[in-house]
Amino acid sequence: MTGVLITFEGVEGSGKTTQLLRLERYLKRTGRKVERTREPDGTRLGLAVRRVFERPGVRPEPLAEVFLFMAARRQHVAEKIRPWLGRGRLVLSDRFTDATLAYQGHGRGVDLGLIRELNVRATEGIAPDLTLLFDLDPAEGFRRIGRRRDHFERERIEFHRRVRRGYLEIWRAEPKRVRLVHAGRSPALVADEVRSIVEEFLGGA
Repeated sequence: MTGVLITFEGVEGSGKTTQLLRLERYLKRTGRKVERTREPDGTRLGLAVRRVFERPGVRPEPLAEVFLFMAARRQHVAEKIRPWLGRGRLVLSDRFTDATLAYQGHGRGVDLGLIRELNVRATEGIAPDLTLLFDLDPAEGFRRIGRRRDHFERERIEFHRRVRRGYLEIWRAEPKRVRLVHAGRSPALVADEVRSIVEEFLGGA
């Protein structure tokens, strides 16, 4: 039995993590076998990668960022995602392959073809069955975040606008896989749409 991989993507402050948790609770109430994870820190190795970015004075250059995230992704797939899918689980991941295309590709300027090739190598071809893209003006996202800032949240607003444009390009290129969710509405309205999209997808899967 083959499982299903649903990924959650979006700019900082878009509410994707909140919506993932709400969807997880809903799906479990309906009797689905659900596993939740996130990148890069879905494994111990991935958590170590995240901590690299938070060390004072450590600022990997763009291609180094790609390699770090790919190492975390490879471990994530081998340790969690592939085994879960093999057991027929419904896997919800907070970020996955599209994040590297958006952040390091469109945001940092790393070659998109290289990132796509590395994604295939790191995942052994595992790709999301459905991606929910929470679209929001980055300025609004930062208003939501407030004073909290991690490595990427400290970047200038122009960087996050490039990331958003990158995500929208991914959506336009793959509208069947990537479903656009307007994240500026109330969390309850967004959650209703997310449930509707996922139920429609699972019903036809």
